[in-house]
Amino acid sequence: MKNFKKYLFWFANDHVDFRLSEIESIVSLLKTTIKWKEKPTIKPYWIAELPSEDVVKEIARRSVSLKHITELWAWSSTIENLHEQVRKFSDDHLIQCPDLHQISFKFNVEVYCNTQKYSEKVSKIETFNYLPFKGRVNLNNPDITLTYIEYFGNDPNKVPEKPYHLFFGKMIAKSQRKSISDLSLKNRIFIGNTSMDAELSLIMANCAKVTDGDLVYDPFVGSGSLLVAAAYFGGYVFGVDIDYLMIHGRTKPTRKQARDKPRKNESVLANMKQYGLESHYLDVLVGDSSLPIWRPELRLDAIITDPPYGIREATEKIGTSKERQNSSSICNSETKFPSKVIYSFHQILFDLFYFSAAHLKLNGRLVTWIPVYRDDYDEDHYIPQHPCFTLISNCEQIISRVLSRRLLTFEKTKEPTAEELENFEISDSGFREKYFSYKHGRDLVSN
Repeated sequence: MKNFKKYLFWFANDHVDFRLSEIESIVSLLKTTIKWKEKPTIKPYWIAELPSEDVVKEIARRSVSLKHITELWAWSSTIENLHEQVRKFSDDHLIQCPDLHQISFKFNVEVYCNTQKYSEKVSKIETFNYLPFKGRVNLNNPDITLTYIEYFGNDPNKVPEKPYHLFFGKMIAKSQRKSISDLSLKNRIFIGNTSMDAELSLIMANCAKVTDGDLVYDPFVGSGSLLVAAAYFGGYVFGVDIDYLMIHGRTKPTRKQARDKPRKNESVLANMKQYGLESHYLDVLVGDSSLPIWRPELRLDAIITDPPYGIREATEKIGTSKERQNSSSICNSETKFPSKVIYSFHQILFDLFYFSAAHLKLNGRLVTWIPVYRDDYDEDHYIPQHPCFTLISNCEQIISRVLSRRLLTFEKTKEPTAEELENFEISDSGFREKYFSYKHGRDLVSN
């Protein structure tokens, strides 16, 4: 493609299955074009062509799966050929630059699936001494960072003598991975038993294409981890949860060291204030997501949620299995709490898609999790289908040998008719029943 340059996407070595969904969602959000030089795989690097450095920087600014993106000057399977390519690139593009003696620089050497001593790192840097950079070395804030990477494969038990691939180029931008530690649950004021970790929360917000000014909703708020991530990317966030104690920060403390200490000001709002995001926080309400309270005109840019599965947290909705009490017994009761009944995960998904079809804007995204048994997983049976939604991505997080959960990203592609809003089917995987009936259920609970 004309004016497109080649770039090396270098990834962190976790949540591998989520990389492509996150990157493609960011590219879609930026309304730009990306061309993969080879199909993305589980390797820690992908090579792509992009139209400008500005686009590269915007992708890196959003992504938490990436470590950095480098403008690729050369790549090869042998060091001799790599140096030959670097020399040619230098002759064609660098020597003509008049200000090379003024540019500060540093070298960044990375080795994947192998180790290196400091002396080895220095010797590798010195092999590039023919490059025409004459400015001073600046390790803290250089004008340019030159990156040399050796890839020894993905298997630490079978490390070859020489790297499979070598890469060299100019680093364009580091990613948003610092936000993972900035928003870490370890230091967060308010967390719950099932709080989503910062990295996955940010990935979900990226898959939902949350950006400045978006209205983002979570129908199962819990401790609000997903709202924090959405607000971090500029969304205005709100949500609902049926658990009064959770919403008001009165549940049993999750951290052992806090269980004997008085608890003060624990809430979703406290988390927002902790990160300076309170201006993007609308509110969270105690409510039943099976009985939404919102006006029909409500339109949302994104819905991101992690519904309860009925394993580590209860799945409940307002209702009763008993016969209606007479009016006198109700009136004589000093304190009235609504009774609750089991809210099956199958019904949760049905209500979630009903609500999303009614309230998401066109091209808005629904990002949600579903639990699955790996042995009997079948996409046609497990993955919800709705005439108004297109499945964009389906990513697996492995929990144990037999259990995983999948992050599903849907995009609303049409407005529902009255019939489509009311009449659609969601397959019932029977996950909770299988969980407690399988002979290895006890082992799964411990996980």
